[in-house]
Amino acid sequence: MLELFSTNRLLTLIGVLSLSAAVLSPAAAQQAPLRIGLAASANNKAIEAVIPRAKAAGLDVKLIEFTDWSMPNTALMEKSIDVNFYQHIPYLESASKGNGYNFVPVGIGFISVAGIYSNRIKNLSELKEGATVSVSNDPTNLGRALLLLQSANLIKLRDGVGYTATPRDIVGNPKNLKIVALEAQQVARSLDDVDIAVTFPSFMRLSGLNADNALLFEAPQKIWAIRFVARPESKNDERIQKFIKIYQSAPETKTVLRGLYGTHVSFGWEE
Repeated sequence: MLELFSTNRLLTLIGVLSLSAAVLSPAAAQQAPLRIGLAASANNKAIEAVIPRAKAAGLDVKLIEFTDWSMPNTALMEKSIDVNFYQHIPYLESASKGNGYNFVPVGIGFISVAGIYSNRIKNLSELKEGATVSVSNDPTNLGRALLLLQSANLIKLRDGVGYTATPRDIVGNPKNLKIVALEAQQVARSLDDVDIAVTFPSFMRLSGLNADNALLFEAPQKIWAIRFVARPESKNDERIQKFIKIYQSAPETKTVLRGLYGTHVSFGWEE
Protein backbone atom coordinates (compact mmCIF):
# COMPACT_ATOMS: atom_id res chain seq x y z
CA MET A 1 0.00 0.00 0.00
CA LEU A 2 1.32 3.42 -0.95
CA GLU A 3 0.18 6.60 0.76
CA LEU A 4 0.64 10.11 -0.65
CA PHE A 5 1.31 12.98 1.73
CA SER A 6 1.50 16.71 1.21
CA THR A 7 3.92 18.74 3.34
CA ASN A 8 1.15 19.99 5.64
CA ARG A 9 -0.16 16.52 6.35
CA LEU A 10 3.39 15.35 6.94
CA LEU A 11 3.95 17.87 9.73
CA THR A 12 1.04 16.39 11.66
CA LEU A 13 2.16 12.87 10.83
CA ILE A 14 5.69 13.50 12.11
CA GLY A 15 4.41 14.53 15.51
CA VAL A 16 2.08 11.56 15.84
CA LEU A 17 4.56 8.96 14.67
CA SER A 18 7.45 10.41 16.67
CA LEU A 19 5.37 10.20 19.84
CA SER A 20 4.31 6.66 19.00
CA ALA A 21 7.89 5.57 18.32
CA ALA A 22 8.99 6.95 21.67
CA VAL A 23 6.69 4.62 23.60
CA LEU A 24 7.39 1.46 21.60
CA SER A 25 9.40 -1.22 23.33
CA PRO A 26 12.36 -2.68 21.39
CA ALA A 27 10.42 -5.89 20.78
CA ALA A 28 7.40 -3.98 19.49
CA ALA A 29 9.62 -1.88 17.23
CA GLN A 30 11.03 -5.03 15.63
CA GLN A 31 7.47 -6.21 14.86
CA ALA A 32 6.31 -2.82 13.58
CA PRO A 33 5.79 -2.29 9.84
CA LEU A 34 8.87 -1.22 7.90
CA ARG A 35 8.11 2.36 6.83
CA ILE A 36 9.79 3.32 3.55
CA GLY A 37 9.75 6.97 2.43
CA LEU A 38 9.63 7.77 -1.28
CA ALA A 39 9.54 10.93 -3.38
CA ALA A 40 6.78 11.06 -5.99
CA SER A 41 8.09 9.21 -9.05
CA ALA A 42 6.90 6.67 -11.58
CA ASN A 43 9.70 4.31 -10.50
CA ASN A 44 7.95 3.79 -7.15
CA LYS A 45 5.85 1.22 -9.00
CA ALA A 46 8.81 -1.16 -8.77
CA ILE A 47 8.77 -1.08 -4.97
CA GLU A 48 4.99 -1.43 -4.95
CA ALA A 49 5.33 -4.52 -7.15
CA VAL A 50 7.47 -6.40 -4.63
CA ILE A 51 5.30 -5.73 -1.57
CA PRO A 52 3.42 -9.05 -2.01
CA ARG A 53 6.76 -10.91 -1.94
CA ALA A 54 7.76 -9.06 1.23
CA LYS A 55 4.44 -9.94 2.83
CA ALA A 56 4.84 -13.59 1.85
CA ALA A 57 8.26 -13.51 3.52
CA GLY A 58 6.67 -12.26 6.74
CA LEU A 59 7.64 -8.60 6.31
CA ASP A 60 5.01 -5.91 6.77
CA VAL A 61 5.91 -2.87 4.67
CA LYS A 62 4.28 0.55 4.53
CA LEU A 63 5.20 2.87 1.65
CA ILE A 64 4.85 6.62 2.23
CA GLU A 65 5.18 8.86 -0.83
CA PHE A 66 5.92 12.56 -0.37
CA THR A 67 5.15 15.29 -2.89
CA ASP A 68 7.89 17.55 -1.53
CA TRP A 69 11.30 16.35 -2.76
CA SER A 70 13.07 17.23 0.52
CA MET A 71 10.61 15.56 2.87
CA PRO A 72 11.81 11.91 2.76
CA ASN A 73 15.02 13.07 4.47
CA THR A 74 13.12 15.27 6.93
CA ALA A 75 10.87 12.35 7.77
CA LEU A 76 13.89 10.08 8.25
CA MET A 77 15.46 12.60 10.61
CA GLU A 78 12.20 12.91 12.55
CA LYS A 79 11.94 9.09 12.73
CA SER A 80 8.53 8.98 11.10
CA ILE A 81 10.00 6.54 8.57
CA ASP A 82 12.68 3.87 8.92
CA VAL A 83 14.43 4.18 5.57
CA ASN A 84 14.02 6.18 2.38
CA PHE A 85 14.65 5.30 -1.23
CA TYR A 86 14.89 8.19 -3.65
CA GLN A 87 18.40 9.69 -3.67
CA HIS A 88 21.87 9.00 -5.03
CA ILE A 89 25.10 9.57 -3.12
CA PRO A 90 25.79 13.10 -4.43
CA TYR A 91 22.30 14.20 -3.45
CA LEU A 92 22.70 12.62 0.00
CA GLU A 93 26.06 14.35 0.49
CA SER A 94 24.61 17.72 -0.49
CA ALA A 95 21.50 17.32 1.68
CA SER A 96 23.60 16.20 4.65
CA LYS A 97 25.94 19.16 4.30
CA GLY A 98 23.11 21.63 4.01
CA ASN A 99 20.90 20.23 6.76
CA GLY A 100 23.25 18.48 9.17
CA TYR A 101 21.85 15.02 8.49
CA ASN A 102 23.71 11.97 9.74
CA PHE A 103 22.43 9.25 7.41
CA VAL A 104 24.09 6.22 5.83
CA PRO A 105 23.43 4.36 2.57
CA VAL A 106 22.44 0.79 3.40
CA GLY A 107 21.63 -0.68 0.00
CA ILE A 108 21.87 0.05 -3.71
CA GLY A 109 19.06 0.24 -6.23
CA PHE A 110 18.72 1.08 -9.90
CA ILE A 111 20.62 3.55 -12.07
CA SER A 112 18.70 5.81 -14.43
CA VAL A 113 20.08 8.41 -16.80
CA ALA A 114 19.24 12.05 -17.37
CA GLY A 115 18.24 13.24 -20.80
CA ILE A 116 17.91 16.45 -22.78
CA TYR A 117 14.30 16.77 -24.00
CA SER A 118 12.51 19.27 -26.20
CA ASN A 119 9.08 19.97 -27.65
CA ARG A 120 10.53 22.58 -30.02
CA ILE A 121 13.50 21.01 -31.77
CA LYS A 122 14.39 17.57 -33.11
CA ASN A 123 18.16 17.91 -32.92
CA LEU A 124 20.49 19.90 -30.66
CA SER A 125 22.05 21.48 -33.73
CA GLU A 126 18.77 23.37 -34.18
CA LEU A 127 19.16 25.17 -30.85
CA LYS A 128 19.13 28.92 -31.40
CA GLU A 129 21.03 31.78 -29.82
CA GLY A 130 19.60 32.73 -26.41
CA ALA A 131 17.61 29.50 -26.04
CA THR A 132 16.16 28.69 -22.62
CA VAL A 133 17.12 25.53 -20.72
CA SER A 134 15.27 24.25 -17.65
CA VAL A 135 17.18 22.16 -15.11
CA SER A 136 16.63 20.87 -11.56
CA ASN A 137 17.41 23.39 -8.85
CA ASP A 138 18.76 20.98 -6.22
CA PRO A 139 22.56 21.27 -6.10
CA THR A 140 23.61 17.84 -7.36
CA ASN A 141 21.03 17.41 -10.10
CA LEU A 142 21.79 20.96 -11.21
CA GLY A 143 25.45 20.02 -11.52
CA ARG A 144 24.52 16.80 -13.25
CA ALA A 145 22.45 18.72 -15.79
CA LEU A 146 25.30 21.14 -16.48
CA LEU A 147 27.68 18.22 -17.02
CA LEU A 148 25.28 16.76 -19.58
CA LEU A 149 25.00 20.12 -21.35
CA GLN A 150 28.80 20.23 -21.43
CA SER A 151 28.97 16.73 -22.93
CA ALA A 152 26.67 18.01 -25.68
CA ASN A 153 29.16 20.85 -26.34
CA LEU A 154 26.54 23.43 -25.44
CA ILE A 155 28.51 24.95 -22.54
CA LYS A 156 32.00 24.72 -21.03
CA LEU A 157 32.50 24.35 -17.28
CA ARG A 158 35.47 25.32 -15.18
CA ASP A 159 37.98 22.45 -15.09
CA GLY A 160 37.53 19.94 -12.28
CA VAL A 161 34.20 21.25 -11.00
CA GLY A 162 32.32 17.93 -11.36
CA TYR A 163 28.76 17.37 -10.17
CA THR A 164 28.92 20.33 -7.77
CA ALA A 165 28.84 22.70 -10.75
CA THR A 166 26.57 25.73 -10.72
CA PRO A 167 25.88 28.32 -13.45
CA ARG A 168 28.72 30.38 -11.94
CA ASP A 169 31.10 27.66 -13.14
CA ILE A 170 30.14 28.14 -16.78
CA VAL A 171 33.17 29.58 -18.55
CA GLY A 172 31.93 29.05 -22.10
CA ASN A 173 28.40 29.55 -23.44
CA PRO A 174 28.62 30.05 -27.19
CA LYS A 175 24.86 30.11 -27.74
CA ASN A 176 24.22 32.33 -24.68
CA LEU A 177 21.84 29.77 -23.24
CA LYS A 178 19.59 30.96 -20.43
CA ILE A 179 19.53 28.48 -17.54
CA VAL A 180 16.23 28.27 -15.63
CA ALA A 181 16.37 26.25 -12.38
CA LEU A 182 13.11 24.64 -11.21
CA GLU A 183 11.94 22.06 -8.71
CA ALA A 184 12.98 18.65 -10.05
CA GLN A 185 9.40 17.46 -10.62
CA GLN A 186 8.54 20.65 -12.53
CA VAL A 187 11.26 20.45 -15.17
CA ALA A 188 9.41 18.00 -17.43
CA ARG A 189 6.26 20.11 -17.11
CA SER A 190 8.16 23.17 -18.33
CA LEU A 191 8.80 21.74 -21.81
CA ASP A 192 6.16 23.91 -23.46
CA ASP A 193 7.82 27.02 -22.03
CA VAL A 194 11.51 26.36 -22.73
CA ASP A 195 13.60 25.25 -25.68
CA ILE A 196 15.20 22.25 -23.96
CA ALA A 197 14.94 20.64 -20.53
CA VAL A 198 17.32 18.33 -18.68
CA THR A 199 15.31 15.83 -16.70
CA PHE A 200 14.77 12.13 -16.09
CA PRO A 201 12.59 9.51 -17.78
CA SER A 202 10.72 8.93 -14.49
CA PHE A 203 9.63 12.58 -14.33
CA MET A 204 8.67 12.51 -18.00
CA ARG A 205 6.43 9.52 -17.41
CA LEU A 206 5.05 11.03 -14.20
CA SER A 207 3.98 14.02 -16.31
CA GLY A 208 2.42 11.77 -18.96
CA LEU A 209 5.15 12.52 -21.50
CA ASN A 210 7.28 10.34 -23.79
CA ALA A 211 10.41 9.37 -21.85
CA ASP A 212 12.18 7.73 -24.78
CA ASN A 213 12.58 10.66 -27.16
CA ALA A 214 15.45 12.53 -25.51
CA LEU A 215 17.79 14.34 -27.86
CA LEU A 216 20.68 13.01 -25.77
CA PHE A 217 21.00 10.64 -22.81
CA GLU A 218 23.93 10.64 -20.41
CA ALA A 219 26.08 7.53 -19.98
CA PRO A 220 25.06 5.45 -16.91
CA GLN A 221 27.32 5.84 -13.86
CA LYS A 222 27.11 3.96 -10.56
CA ILE A 223 27.48 7.18 -8.57
CA TRP A 224 23.93 8.04 -9.71
CA ALA A 225 22.42 4.80 -8.40
CA ILE A 226 19.42 5.36 -6.13
CA ARG A 227 20.19 4.21 -2.58
CA PHE A 228 18.30 2.95 0.41
CA VAL A 229 19.25 5.42 3.17
CA ALA A 230 18.77 5.04 6.92
CA ARG A 231 19.88 6.47 10.25
CA PRO A 232 23.18 4.97 11.50
CA GLU A 233 21.52 3.08 14.35
CA SER A 234 19.24 1.35 11.84
CA LYS A 235 21.85 0.23 9.33
CA ASN A 236 21.70 -3.36 10.60
CA ASP A 237 17.91 -3.43 10.99
CA GLU A 238 16.97 -6.92 9.80
CA ARG A 239 13.74 -5.66 8.27
CA ILE A 240 15.59 -3.16 6.08
CA GLN A 241 18.20 -5.66 4.91
CA LYS A 242 15.54 -8.28 4.26
CA PHE A 243 13.51 -5.90 2.13
CA ILE A 244 16.56 -4.75 0.14
CA LYS A 245 17.36 -8.38 -0.73
CA ILE A 246 13.77 -8.94 -1.82
CA TYR A 247 13.80 -5.79 -3.95
CA GLN A 248 17.08 -6.70 -5.64
CA SER A 249 16.16 -10.33 -6.32
CA ALA A 250 12.49 -10.03 -7.27
CA PRO A 251 11.93 -10.33 -11.04
CA GLU A 252 9.15 -7.73 -10.74
CA THR A 253 11.74 -5.06 -9.96
CA LYS A 254 13.51 -5.35 -13.30
CA THR A 255 10.28 -5.92 -15.20
CA VAL A 256 8.69 -2.72 -13.91
CA LEU A 257 11.82 -0.59 -14.26
CA ARG A 258 12.50 -1.80 -17.80
CA GLY A 259 8.88 -1.07 -18.62
CA LEU A 260 9.41 2.49 -17.39
CA TYR A 261 12.90 3.18 -18.73
CA GLY A 262 13.39 0.69 -21.55
CA THR A 263 17.12 0.38 -22.17
CA HIS A 264 17.90 3.48 -20.09
CA VAL A 265 18.15 1.70 -16.75
CA SER A 266 20.70 -0.59 -15.11
CA PHE A 267 20.94 -2.24 -11.71
CA GLY A 268 23.54 -1.13 -9.20
CA TRP A 269 23.72 -4.45 -7.40
CA GLU A 270 24.94 -6.06 -10.61
CA GLU A 271 27.59 -3.46 -11.44
